Amino acid sequence: MAYVAPLRDIRFVLDELAGLDKVQQLPGCEEIGREVVDAVLEENARLLEEVVAPLNRRGDLEPPAWRDGVVTVTPGFGEAFRSFVQGGWQGLQHPVAFGGQGLPKLVATPCMENLNAACLAFALCPLLTDGAIEVLLTAGTEEQKRRFIPPMIDGSWTGTMNLTEPQAGSDLSLVRTRAVPQEDGTYRLYGQKIFITYGEHDMAQNIVHMVLARLPDAPEGVKGLSLFAVPKFLVNEDGSLGKRNDVWCASIEHKLGIKASPTAVLMYGDGKGEVGEGAIGYLVGDAHRGLETMFIMMNAARFAVGLQGVAIAGRAYRQAADYARERVQSRAVVGASGPVAIVHHPDVRRMLLTMRTLTEAARAIAYVAAGAHDFAARHPDADTRRRNMAFYEYMVPIVKGFSTEVAIEVASLGIQVHGGMGFIEETGVAQHYRDARILSIYEGTTAIQANDLVGRKTARDGAAVAFAIMGHMRQTLADLDADGSLEAMRGQLAHAIDAYEDVVRFVVERYREALPEVYAGSVPYLMLAGFTHGGWQMARAALACRRRIAKGEVDAFYPAKLASAQFYCAHLLPRVEALRREILEGGPSTLAMPVDAF
Repeated sequence: MAYVAPLRDIRFVLDELAGLDKVQQLPGCEEIGREVVDAVLEENARLLEEVVAPLNRRGDLEPPAWRDGVVTVTPGFGEAFRSFVQGGWQGLQHPVAFGGQGLPKLVATPCMENLNAACLAFALCPLLTDGAIEVLLTAGTEEQKRRFIPPMIDGSWTGTMNLTEPQAGSDLSLVRTRAVPQEDGTYRLYGQKIFITYGEHDMAQNIVHMVLARLPDAPEGVKGLSLFAVPKFLVNEDGSLGKRNDVWCASIEHKLGIKASPTAVLMYGDGKGEVGEGAIGYLVGDAHRGLETMFIMMNAARFAVGLQGVAIAGRAYRQAADYARERVQSRAVVGASGPVAIVHHPDVRRMLLTMRTLTEAARAIAYVAAGAHDFAARHPDADTRRRNMAFYEYMVPIVKGFSTEVAIEVASLGIQVHGGMGFIEETGVAQHYRDARILSIYEGTTAIQANDLVGRKTARDGAAVAFAIMGHMRQTLADLDADGSLEAMRGQLAHAIDAYEDVVRFVVERYREALPEVYAGSVPYLMLAGFTHGGWQMARAALACRRRIAKGEVDAFYPAKLASAQFYCAHLLPRVEALRREILEGGPSTLAMPVDAF
């Protein structure tokens, strides 16, 4: 079924939940009015619906091909990529000084979501390029910025992130790629990197690899890693491309999903290029602080992967809902003399509403975080910037972990709604599930996000940020009290906030004396936080709908959105209590079994 961008819900979240009107008042955003935002959303949707989305199925059936170090992408991808970059979409949120559009993150976020929904495998190339640009903007020298950023923004070049190696996996302390200083100030790199998304392809003239490696005097562990920019082709002083660097694609992986995205094994220093042995690279940021610098790219990528979860969930829901309205099978439980469309069956409605409301909650969580990022980056008051950055950083592991786990559940339910036809590849439903399955793994597994939430984001500051957020949640409870018509929702959200507070106190109080038990509950904690934040945003959405309806606005969207919010709070917020008990009581049983008994 053809992809249609969910612009109605996107506009509602921007206007009612994420504070677009306040972002538009920030320095540098004053000219980004309603007309500009609408034009951006509509033109982005048109491009994705007409040009990119038709490639989703083709990419799954005709993945890229590797031959002698050269990767040829799926037919149609190159042309679509040129349309994408020529429209200025790669530079949407990047500085005007380097050729970007300079739009706030909140406006770029729905465009990113819709790009991923149209074709996730295609979207991964712009995603990694965005991350490389962010690293250089933050830590690059002026010369590096001038040389590398404009061609990535205009789409002549793309960027990658090179972290892991065969022996390392997620444990980057085991990285062994070497960087040897040269007399001219450059470095020669030697080693192997794996799982490099778009590490080799034919859609752009050059690829700038951001590579973690060790200098000869580097200490062991992650504190010994440095970051280097290693272009596929060297760049001459006039900006033209020079000799082929000594970085070579040894193979690409054969994967469960996102098949059209070439996942490369890259060899550095095998003498395959035109510069002799050793890939020539340039130090980005300070020596031995590469992982710290790379976290800029990783955080941007983690937020973006969270949006991928929202995107895949949204596309799976839309396809399932369309099918349920068309598929006629069995009589309704009451009042039907013959077969009806399956959307009339109560359990199908339950599944569809679970899919829909999980997607809408995850979207709202991500967009609210994006709005906070804009305040952190642009607000003139330092304390306001600090508070919003603390909120955004706290939310990143939740956006990434919760949204991607939600995507797997929603995509699985999409198959279930289709019944046997969902198990048949030709319907395209199974592709959503296969594509979604990587989302909770790459850019840091859900457990890695949860560990970050426990250690860096909760225990480190005594949960100051978490408790401040709960204060805002309780203000929403007061707003529900004032409304007076949503008593059930008010009670459901209050129970969830209380459980959230119990768990946060448990993490802070037990972190020092019972660390294994705390981490045994880290993923349940992340999911509890996600469900509670989702409930908070859905309650705010319900209040906004109530205000619109009370004003006499006749729009079928508002009653439907209100019903979605009520379903979420009645059916999904109760999961919070089970997660609370698992976290507070389940640690000892998780750790009781001897390791050698597994």
